[in-house]
Amino acid sequence: MTIASEALRPFDQQIKDLLRSAHTIAVLGLSSSRFRASYSVSQYMQSAGYRIIPVNPNEQQVLGEKAYARLEDVPEKIDVVDVFRRSEFVPEIVDSAIRVGARAIWMQEGVTDEAAAQRAREAGLFVVMDTCILKQHRRLMR
Repeated sequence: MTIASEALRPFDQQIKDLLRSAHTIAVLGLSSSRFRASYSVSQYMQSAGYRIIPVNPNEQQVLGEKAYARLEDVPEKIDVVDVFRRSEFVPEIVDSAIRVGARAIWMQEGVTDEAAAQRAREAGLFVVMDTCILKQHRRLMR
């Protein structure tokens, strides 16, 4: 059996399903600095066809998109909240993601908070933690 024909693990299949069905990704901590991981990851996801919404009170516009100070300020439906903030900020981000009705919260590499993740799951959000969305997209969608 070749690797391509092997069945995906259940969590991988859930990630693939999310990446297939998601259209809008709000990126918390998206910076306009081309040298930041948030910029390059978001640029890649934008080039893959996703609508990227920057959420950063220190930015006006990133990747050609208007930036918002808070998740609650975004005037459209959010599928995925992608977190490029330190783990200490995750609990309040999860609360915001729940309030705005996001479908998923994605914590980038090095970003973890088990209690907040559990709260998100209990509210019906799909949770990915300590994982790069770009790497998963390349692995599962290409």
